[in-house]
Amino acid sequence: SLPLAHTSVGLADGIKLLFKEDLIPAGADRKLFAWAPVLVLIPALATLAIIPFGCDVTLFGRRVPLQVADLSIGVLYFLALGASSVYGIALGGWASNNKYALMGGLRAVAQMISYEVALGLGIVGVALSAGSLSPRVIVEAQSGMHWNLFTQPLGFLVFLVACFAENNRLPFDLPEAEPELVGGYHTEYSGMRFGLFMMAENAGMILLSALVATLYLGGWQVPGMDASELVGWKAGLSVASFSAKVLLLLFLFILTRWTLPRFRYDQLMDLGWKGLIPLGLVNCLVVAVLVVGIG
Repeated sequence: SLPLAHTSVGLADGIKLLFKEDLIPAGADRKLFAWAPVLVLIPALATLAIIPFGCDVTLFGRRVPLQVADLSIGVLYFLALGASSVYGIALGGWASNNKYALMGGLRAVAQMISYEVALGLGIVGVALSAGSLSPRVIVEAQSGMHWNLFTQPLGFLVFLVACFAENNRLPFDLPEAEPELVGGYHTEYSGMRFGLFMMAENAGMILLSALVATLYLGGWQVPGMDASELVGWKAGLSVASFSAKVLLLLFLFILTRWTLPRFRYDQLMDLGWKGLIPLGLVNCLVVAVLVVGIG
């Protein structure tokens, strides 16, 4: 009953935002103010296309991958679109003509650029071990429970923490920090434009959970079963396995938000530049040495 209650509340909030008055502050840049939430939401939705959410299935004698777009450079596609979302946040803060919104936008730019480096290093180790930037190949390389979580636990830790920071979730929500900045970059937003910012944050949380599952938890791989066994109705087990991993990671996102207090801004930056980036470099070096040694 609890998930149903949360769903009902979410639907009620969405309907309420649709009918709320859409206010634009005096002195704001109307065009940039209007487009900023869209520029944040689109990258989060578009990047979901590269995630393989199940094994290939056979329909009418044709092999169909359960993936919208199988890109050989899918990981680079994620990094490119993910980095572009910072423009929407920065423009939303600047176009609002509000000092608190501007400060939130500046914080977001500094934070997302800083943790983008750690996020990339968390991906480099996985790409080195799989020998590919394709999410599909990376998932296939983890068959037989050879999950990168077990082979690269340090890289997993770096990538997971960077995902929290990239999504501006507690304890990394300094761009929004209500006690200091009222609401940060979306202080002046109301109605459905505010709803788009919230949709982008939730879509980003789902995307990052799916990406962690793909890169480090074997993706759609089913524990105890080989990919060759996932034929016919058993192909549905791969979708169920992937969904379970994503839901587990979403629960971790929510649990962390409820548990940990917000960092100070200097602590946030220190963790990124002095903590995660050196650890990410160490992980990449160890993986590279092992790959060259085994090869």
